[in-house]
Amino acid sequence: MRLTMIGGGYVGLTASACFAELGHSVTCVDLDKRKLETLRQGRLPIFEPGLHELISRNIELGQLDFSDSYDGIDRADAVFITVGTPSHSNGNINHGFVENAARQLARQLKPGAVVVIKSTVDIGTCRRVQKIIAKTRARLDFSVGSNPEFLREGTAVEDFFRPDRIIVGADDPRAAACLRNLYEPLTVRGVPLVETSTVNAELVKFASNAFLALKIGFINDVANLCEQLGAEVETVAHALGLDSRIGARFLAPGPGFGGSCFPKDTRAFAAIGRKNAAPQALVETLIQRNEHRKVMLAERVFSEIEHHGPGTCVAVLGLAFKANTDDVREAPALTIIPILQSAGIRIRAHDPKAIGSARSCLPGVRFFDTPYSAVHGADLALVLTEWEDYRGLDLKRVAQLMRGATLMDYRNLFSPPDVARAGLKYVCLGRAPIHGSVNGFRPKKSGAIPALDRLSPIGPADETVQPPTT
Repeated sequence: MRLTMIGGGYVGLTASACFAELGHSVTCVDLDKRKLETLRQGRLPIFEPGLHELISRNIELGQLDFSDSYDGIDRADAVFITVGTPSHSNGNINHGFVENAARQLARQLKPGAVVVIKSTVDIGTCRRVQKIIAKTRARLDFSVGSNPEFLREGTAVEDFFRPDRIIVGADDPRAAACLRNLYEPLTVRGVPLVETSTVNAELVKFASNAFLALKIGFINDVANLCEQLGAEVETVAHALGLDSRIGARFLAPGPGFGGSCFPKDTRAFAAIGRKNAAPQALVETLIQRNEHRKVMLAERVFSEIEHHGPGTCVAVLGLAFKANTDDVREAPALTIIPILQSAGIRIRAHDPKAIGSARSCLPGVRFFDTPYSAVHGADLALVLTEWEDYRGLDLKRVAQLMRGATLMDYRNLFSPPDVARAGLKYVCLGRAPIHGSVNGFRPKKSGAIPALDRLSPIGPADETVQPPTT
């Protein structure tokens, strides 16, 4: 089939490359000419494992191209809308880009074509888009469908080709048939396809992400309880996950969820509930708890540094909201680091992929090209992202390079005995509160922490080691 993808962001690029790989002819439309030029030169504006190879191969095969014009839409059998849907301050989704794309494509859409909304949108958006296009071209015969995406950053290509399920939302047979045909190369291999109404499909997206976010919030609260009871959260989570009704995924404690999906989608889900007189109380509480957790874990760092001040240095390992991506949107690091800086603590930071994305968001931070250069001279090392690069660190070398001897691990990457043998004090999440250089240390009560609305100016940048040239 001939497809047009409107929007060359994370979802649009991934879907374009993957549909081309399935044998469809795809044109990805984006009005950002600089981005398109970057793509045509074989470079990606984002980091996503496996995506560069897919795009390069399908450009070479003639299955994928890029355009800054809507002109070619009149040849497309299906047009996907994958533009951004940012949030308003109250959590409601801004549909301006979606509605504008609908008006633009309506002028070019060929009779019998199907418009598919893949962007995350409010409930009933497909039906509103149907009206927008019909108003623009009253006599046009067309259909609108919903096909929400469930692509995880860092594993998006794998998620596209081996999804848990494909959701097809359609209010007429033509839209349903079009989407079934598009995904036939996957469904013949056994991937489940759920065919339903557009409203159901739109709601599935929010309900799915809200439920997964609730699992993260739940295990973080369980980790807090483990610390007080002398239990170990990994054992508890493992036993929970063996229950087939629960499952093991998303049961790892951490510094709170971030990224482009969970924070935005939980706020939107809560807003949808309020707007429709069906409050989502669990999700409302989750949103507050998730933000509080980032602040709480920043305060734990203060409790580990008895006399913090302008001379104190913390090495932060990991800036992306999760491993295998360069995305720092709503990453825990963007909350935790400024709180530390507010007390005059100097920050030295490393991330394998996200330094470019984080640099403008974190003024005063010095960035380094290796984790070892980042921890050099630091009083405390703080792990915020679960990169495999960190799991394999030489801990004895880390201990030798640091001025202090505390490793705070908010991803529980390391074996406590290994950290102890390296001569470091290990503080992580959800373990027994015991003193010493073994795991499970109970943080001391800290002194007063500056209120978030009265933060002092950012402390001086670390001048002892020059940042790497990039």
